[in-house]
Amino acid sequence: MTEKRYSQMTEYELKQEIASLREKARKAEQLGIVNEYAVLERKALMASAYLLNPKDFKRGEIYRLKGEDNTYFRVDYLKGVFAWGYRLNGESHEEGIPISLLELPK
Repeated sequence: MTEKRYSQMTEYELKQEIASLREKARKAEQLGIVNEYAVLERKALMASAYLLNPKDFKRGEIYRLKGEDNTYFRVDYLKGVFAWGYRLNGESHEEGIPISLLELPK
């Protein structure tokens, strides 16, 4: 059986995948397998990005990064479910991050 790409999954399948990954991550954390926990959490974040609409994120806008107090990211452009730009007050190299890491204004 070949695995489906996140981009090919339905919303239901993505939610099931995210729940499964988070459960595996929780177990890895309980067992103290830190690197496996980090990989599974990152996969869940990637899958979550496919549940969002990239059109909700605007070029030139600044967003807070989820889970990182006082860390902001300026979006220069979007490519698929990745926002490319720069962290403010960080190293000045361009990086791409899943849009699921960006906090939308309330």
